Amino acid sequence: MGGLAAALGLRQVGWQVTVLEQAAEFAEVGAGLSLWPNALRALDELGVGPQVRAAGVAAVSRGGLRLPSGGWLRHARPDDVHVLMVHRAALHEAMRAPLPADALIPGATVTSVDLAAGTVAYRQGGETRQRGADLVVGADGLHSVLRQAMWPGHEPRFDGRRVWRAVVGAGAPRIEASLTLGADRQFGILPLPGDAVYWFLTAPAARPGERFADELAAVADRVAGWHPPIGELLAATTPGSVLHHDLYALDPVPGFARGRAVLLGDAAHAQTPDLGQGACQAIEDGVVLAAAVAAHGDLATAIGSYDRQRRPRTQLVARAAAKQAELNAKHYRAVTRLARIIPPPLWRRQAARFTDWVPPALPHDLSSTVDS
Repeated sequence: MGGLAAALGLRQVGWQVTVLEQAAEFAEVGAGLSLWPNALRALDELGVGPQVRAAGVAAVSRGGLRLPSGGWLRHARPDDVHVLMVHRAALHEAMRAPLPADALIPGATVTSVDLAAGTVAYRQGGETRQRGADLVVGADGLHSVLRQAMWPGHEPRFDGRRVWRAVVGAGAPRIEASLTLGADRQFGILPLPGDAVYWFLTAPAARPGERFADELAAVADRVAGWHPPIGELLAATTPGSVLHHDLYALDPVPGFARGRAVLLGDAAHAQTPDLGQGACQAIEDGVVLAAAVAAHGDLATAIGSYDRQRRPRTQLVARAAAKQAELNAKHYRAVTRLARIIPPPLWRRQAARFTDWVPPALPHDLSSTVDS
């Protein structure tokens, strides 16, 4: 999402952009995604907020908390911070639609980056190709080629957990959005448009890379005996639709900018999903980068400004997500007790500490023809 956000923002301030996408085609992939108010404001600034809202449904994420037995620790309240729940594919489509078709190059696997020259080598259709740009934006995920060119040895760290995700469409039971807290695992249930339901399970993993012949059965084993409608949701899930990913986080990198290149999204600040802010922070990155480039005529000054604005905030959010995971794991009983007694205004303030962010305003209708 960060790459598309940067492309939208840079085009909006007058740049020509090219997006190298590793996937062979822009197809429907992924599951549900929660967009917090900070991300929605950023999408508004990028000009796609209305389209994204039309593809989503409002919900309260992490506001309704339950025990595996079904007892409620806390019900979501009208004054809780709301999110927009969307399917990842719908968000991708809304952000991709304003970009011209020739700006999107699918099936392109980046193999190397020259930071000083601003050139990118990539493989496409069995051939090695190269493109040059005034600015290279690395939104290439956890195992970023650009990050390795900038900061060799800075690899993501396995978190010791895995996550399963799926969307249930036809036949989904009626739900109340909730997060069920087990001692070492959590099961989330959230709505999607069209009465669909998104569910996820985070659970311990001894090592990365372990997969199961029947992923749905592996999920069911880990939540056996948990409250309704978890069992009904799993029964309504198409087995082949379950996604399984290992969880990683990235220790702070020395900088997000070097030479003619910048990092954003997971390439810069991969974090665990415990605050639901990963994609939101990537979208913020794209807006701030575009605003910095528009505000400064000198590229080095612009990307330095981007780094100074984004690195402290994103690393703070990543630390907070890691801290939340640690609290849940090491202080489960205290967490469940506190969930019952925290006053609603304090609960909202805790959620709003990252969601009250306001994006910089982007200028429109500029005529720069610089490539990125």
